[in-house]
Amino acid sequence: MNKIVEILQSLLGRRPAYLQVGAVCLRNRKGRREVLMISSLDTGRWIIPKGWPMKGRSLAGAAAREAWEEAGVKGEVTHEPIGSYAYLKQQSGGMALRCEVQVYGIETDSLSEHYPEAGKRDRQWMPPEEAAACVAEEGLQAILRAL
Repeated sequence: MNKIVEILQSLLGRRPAYLQVGAVCLRNRKGRREVLMISSLDTGRWIIPKGWPMKGRSLAGAAAREAWEEAGVKGEVTHEPIGSYAYLKQQSGGMALRCEVQVYGIETDSLSEHYPEAGKRDRQWMPPEEAAACVAEEGLQAILRAL
């Protein structure tokens, strides 16, 4: 079974990646930059808010919406991505989709306690280096370290 999954995943590498959007939510605290990390719903590991593009919204607008839904963040989003990274999104049944995430920065104005995924995820502000050390994806690590 593992050989079949390995073969299918290698074939996925030949297909174009699925596009997702992500948000790096930032604030200044005591003269230092901090990044808001959230826990994933399935494994609990630290990630950034991310999701699929949304009909009727720009990619930056979709990233801002994901930041609101998953982390309760309101703020000013960059119009251009600050970077991108790739990862394999595990699907039920063991299949994985190769996704490319276009990442947008958000200068956080406010953080709400009442938002769609409140109570489902943990949130934590971290220095960029610490945030980079918490994530598995090398491309996301590079984006966070460059802040």
